[in-house]
Amino acid sequence: MPVNGGTERTTTVIIGTGLSGLAVGAELRRRGVDAIVVDGLDILGAGQPANTASLQRCDAADSDSLRERNEILRHLRNYAASHHMDVRNTTRAVQLTMVGGALDGSAPGSPSGQWEVHTPNGILLADNIVLTRCAHSQLRRMLSDFGITVGSNLVAAMRKIGIYLVGVGELITPSPKEVLRQAKTVGQAISATVYPESAAAV
Repeated sequence: MPVNGGTERTTTVIIGTGLSGLAVGAELRRRGVDAIVVDGLDILGAGQPANTASLQRCDAADSDSLRERNEILRHLRNYAASHHMDVRNTTRAVQLTMVGGALDGSAPGSPSGQWEVHTPNGILLADNIVLTRCAHSQLRRMLSDFGITVGSNLVAAMRKIGIYLVGVGELITPSPKEVLRQAKTVGQAISATVYPESAAAV
C-alpha cells in the first residue's frame, strides 16, 4: 500500500472489484501484466459522480444466472487471493487525469501516454485504465471533458487513449459469460501493448 500522498507505478488500474474487475485482473495476472484493482470511481470527468449503482443487473436474471455469477465470482476471489493480485477493496478513485501525450495521440504504454488515478491514499500512475459498470452517456461526457470528440465508436475512441471497458452496458449488465469474454479480449489487447513481441508471434 502507498504511503498517504505517495505515488505508485503500475501498468493498469482496474476500477471495480466486482465480477468484471476481478475477471480482467485475473486475465492480466495470467499474462504477466501488473495491475491494481480499486473498489470504484467516485468522480467521473469534471466532477460528475459515477453512477455505478444504477447498473446492477437490470435484466431480471433468473436464479440459475445469479447462481452462475456468484460461483464465478467466488472462483475469481479465490484466484485473486492465491495469486496475490493487488485488490484494494477499500480504495476508491476520486479523479482521473491524463498525463503527457495521451491527448496528442501518443501510444498508451509509452512514457508520455499515462494516466494518474487519484485516490485518498495517493496517486496510481498507469498506462491503461479498465472501467467497469459505467453508463455510455457518462463515458461520452468524460471524454468530452478531456477534449476528445467521440464519433459512433465509443470503444475505439477510448482504446486510443488507453481506456478499456469490461462489463459495461447501456441498459443491461452483460451476462457472466459475456463479461469473461470481454475480460479475455481486453487482457489480450493490454498484454499486446506491454509485450508486443509475443503478440506478433501469435
